[in-house]
Amino acid sequence: MTRLAFTLATLLFLAHPLRAEPAYPQTTIRIVLGFSPGSAPDVAARILAERFTAAWGKPVVVENMLGAGGNIAADHVTKAAPDGATLLMAGNAAIVINPSLYAKLPYDPAHDLVPVAQVTIAPNVLVLNKDVPAASVRDLVELARRSPTALTFASAGIGTSTHLAAELFQTMAGIKMQHVPYRDSTALLSDLVAGRVTMFFGSIASVLPLVRDGQLHALAVTSLRRSPAMPDLPTLDELGFSGFDASAWFGLMAPAGTPAQIVGMLHDEALKAVTAPAAKEKFAALGMEVVTRTPDEFATLIRNEAPVWAKLIKQVGIAPIQ
Repeated sequence: MTRLAFTLATLLFLAHPLRAEPAYPQTTIRIVLGFSPGSAPDVAARILAERFTAAWGKPVVVENMLGAGGNIAADHVTKAAPDGATLLMAGNAAIVINPSLYAKLPYDPAHDLVPVAQVTIAPNVLVLNKDVPAASVRDLVELARRSPTALTFASAGIGTSTHLAAELFQTMAGIKMQHVPYRDSTALLSDLVAGRVTMFFGSIASVLPLVRDGQLHALAVTSLRRSPAMPDLPTLDELGFSGFDASAWFGLMAPAGTPAQIVGMLHDEALKAVTAPAAKEKFAALGMEVVTRTPDEFATLIRNEAPVWAKLIKQVGIAPIQ
């Protein structure tokens, strides 16, 4: 190429630079979740939606897609285009528990989704009907050993964190109680207050008002650290159940293949959203703690938790859900 030709080619290149990648987002963002309106993860999703809208000037829609323990919502997102327009507000059930609980899932959390930001964590609380003669966890274990048929534990459904927390407790304590699964927490809590069931590992958001009103008796929290919402309540780990951790967490995930740049943008804005004073106040009222893990740290959590629950589900003999 002659010097003149090279110069002309350079001028043409400068006059027509390479096309830049389109700015994100280009369209409406949808945050899909398998939880009902008003629930703790729904509150989290709407806090993120408000922040994303303010940051990027695009509408953000929260869609509650209920059913199958969060599987329907997760499956829907895994089949969406990996462009950051469709996101999942996931709970640990659909990501680390259901793969071992269901005979077959239409998605693979480890390969079909990428972590964006774990946003909140909420411990379960071991609560009793106020007439159960147990003032402590030790009393409860001794009562269960003396009278194996005296205690029943309620759950919000087979395989939920409220169920598996109780199974983990039974396994570590060496006791056995009758499981009474419910379809919703409203009927469950009514029966627990009335004494038709005796204990429950309930989400802190649902049981905290009843504990404060004296309708239920709280013995311990299931997280490794005490909850700021109930700071006087010990953890089961403190009480000798070493490593006991059965909390519910919620986090934002995207379809596999979503560009790292978009994941980073979403993570940064999610972090700003959940650490804003107004958001932290809302979460605190629900007994939830803000979490600020990076996508890589979130991925590590998922890898570490999945085999723990798989082992427990196999150990206690929970039949696969077809």
